[in-house]
Amino acid sequence: MIIAILSGKGGTGKTTVSTNLAYVLDKKGHSVKLIDLDAEEPNAHLFFDIDYSEHIDVDVKIPKVDNAKCTHCGDCAKACQFSAIVVSSKSMLVFAHLCHACGACLLACKYNALEEIPKNIGKISLGSANGIDFVKSQMNIGEPSAVRIIRQAKKYTNKDKINILDCPPGVSCPTVESIQMADFCVLVTEPTPFGLHDLKLAVDLTRQFGLKIGIVINRYDNKFIELESYLEENNIPMLLKIPYDIKIAQSYSKGKLFSKEIPQYENMFVELYNKILEIVQ
Repeated sequence: MIIAILSGKGGTGKTTVSTNLAYVLDKKGHSVKLIDLDAEEPNAHLFFDIDYSEHIDVDVKIPKVDNAKCTHCGDCAKACQFSAIVVSSKSMLVFAHLCHACGACLLACKYNALEEIPKNIGKISLGSANGIDFVKSQMNIGEPSAVRIIRQAKKYTNKDKINILDCPPGVSCPTVESIQMADFCVLVTEPTPFGLHDLKLAVDLTRQFGLKIGIVINRYDNKFIELESYLEENNIPMLLKIPYDIKIAQSYSKGKLFSKEIPQYENMFVELYNKILEIVQ
């Protein structure tokens, strides 16, 4: 099964849920694979002692001009939706940091004046931590999009394991790419007006793909009732409420798993997984 952990906004606790769920399921004898798809800022590895076995470069192909063939007609620049190409009467320039490697410019060029050359945009690291298979995606600083790296990292899912995808925050292209192959989406939110606003965006996104979902409320304090009212009105399952506990915050700030440091919280992640199974089956 593939379980995607996402949120409408950053800072809600999706990495907290991803890492603790992976740890508890592994401890209970399940075969687990944790895949950090937040390539712009991966941090799931901070909570484990990872023994890396392989690092794989992720390359894309960007255009390079053959000035002997180029007529400076400008068709390639017109085809580029990202303003990565500028053509004058005397030259044609490619701004590699803007290029999304879509290939539209090559299709537009009638004179075969463009060829593709590889450009490294990031890497994928494979490893393990006490029985948990681990995949980390990481984008190079300054790159415009993590989608290609995420797409490559998703290829390392294993159908024989419980795959937990720690997705990017928000509802933009990287998140869309992350959830497309998920069997179930866990939406992590916080009990605030801002949290509810962005949760609605995430719910709308998952519904467009027809995905089964459930909600985890982090830092729950039983004060913002509008959030639970929204879930009830829209028949969205509540999976787990993680309490507003300073011990959890202290554990997280030290790079520790609170389900390991505070054993009484271990069972909540077992229950979370069992609720997911009930909905999926």
